[in-house]
Amino acid sequence: MNEDQLEGKWKQIRGEFKQKYGEVTDDDVTYSEGKFDEMLGRMQEKTGKTKEELKREIDSW
Repeated sequence: MNEDQLEGKWKQIRGEFKQKYGEVTDDDVTYSEGKFDEMLGRMQEKTGKTKEELKREIDSW
């Protein structure tokens, strides 16, 4: 799955991530166009997962 597909899927599942990871806020799951990697970095800090793990988790939903 490429970055554009991941971004599109993320828009669909970000609420589920907020429920799954209680430390994650609206600001953490929102990103500006072209800032998907930056958002993944914030998620990485909050969840303790690597960017690759987060990408796989997004892809699996």
